Amino acid sequence: MLDDWGLQELDQGARNDLLEVLNDRVDARSTIITSQLPLEHWHAWLQDPTLADAILDRLVHQAHTLPLKGESMRKKNQPDENIA
Repeated sequence: MLDDWGLQELDQGARNDLLEVLNDRVDARSTIITSQLPLEHWHAWLQDPTLADAILDRLVHQAHTLPLKGESMRKKNQPDENIA
């Protein structure tokens, strides 16, 4: 599971490692990704066009996307500050 995908930039080494992990998983295991970064921005976020194409091909080709809308659950579940 990749949580908060796109929250921080990846350096070249991290992008290469990600591609290697995804190569090992493709057609063998599921990968779950959570992100606030819209899918259409992932390619630019990955910066290297060639690696971005390879990574996204492995992630998006057979993906099931579940867009979620609404208030943050963390925000909704915070304790009321007015209760002492």
